[in-house]
Amino acid sequence: MSRTLVIGDIHGGFRALQQIFERAEVTPNDTLIFLGDYVDGWSESSRIIQFLIELSQNQECIFIKGNHDAWCEDWLAFGNAPEVWLFNGGKSTIQSYKDYSPKDLENHLEFFQMMKNYYVDDQNRLFIHAGYSSMHGPEKEVYSSNYHWDRTLWETAVAMDKNLKRNSELYPKRLLLYKEIFIGHTPTLYLGIKTPVNKADIWNIDTGAAFTGALSIMDIETKEFWQSDPLPLLYPHEKGRNR
Repeated sequence: MSRTLVIGDIHGGFRALQQIFERAEVTPNDTLIFLGDYVDGWSESSRIIQFLIELSQNQECIFIKGNHDAWCEDWLAFGNAPEVWLFNGGKSTIQSYKDYSPKDLENHLEFFQMMKNYYVDDQNRLFIHAGYSSMHGPEKEVYSSNYHWDRTLWETAVAMDKNLKRNSELYPKRLLLYKEIFIGHTPTLYLGIKTPVNKADIWNIDTGAAFTGALSIMDIETKEFWQSDPLPLLYPHEKGRNR
């Protein structure tokens, strides 16, 4: 059987990615949708990118671009390393690339450049790293940076009255556009929850792997999910993005 599995923010935690593949028993028949933020945090960012490049040659993969990926792409392309990026995990990413050849760096840049801002499947399910502000959907978004940075979509869903029906005139218009929406970007740890969270028709799969949480992978049909060990246990001598 083939499944479609969605993966949350990895943030350089290659050991966690290996664990969830094992625990979910991922096979080449599965379609994998990655929600972005592959880099910045734990020490194996470049190794993750190399692994994903090779993985995509053997099975169907969809790679969404996150805000950290946009920063890394800018560094690979132009050498830009703003302080805000370095402070938020960029230093560990740069360090992970110290032994790469110019050709390898070029191959990784091409991988970042081919990532999607968002993806809509044949069941009208949206996969996006952060969100969008337009009530007409991401294709009508005025500010493309919202694909990577927006938190208002998730905040709206979290703050909604649980009893509000989809046919209510008060129901947020941008949440009516899709059957379901899968996002990362805003760790569920902010809600005090360590597992994927469903609010309205949005599933948040970022379970805080950059910090003290685990990495998560979910079957989008059954909603069964698997998690790695908490990342600080996998990288006991590192801080990740913890202060």
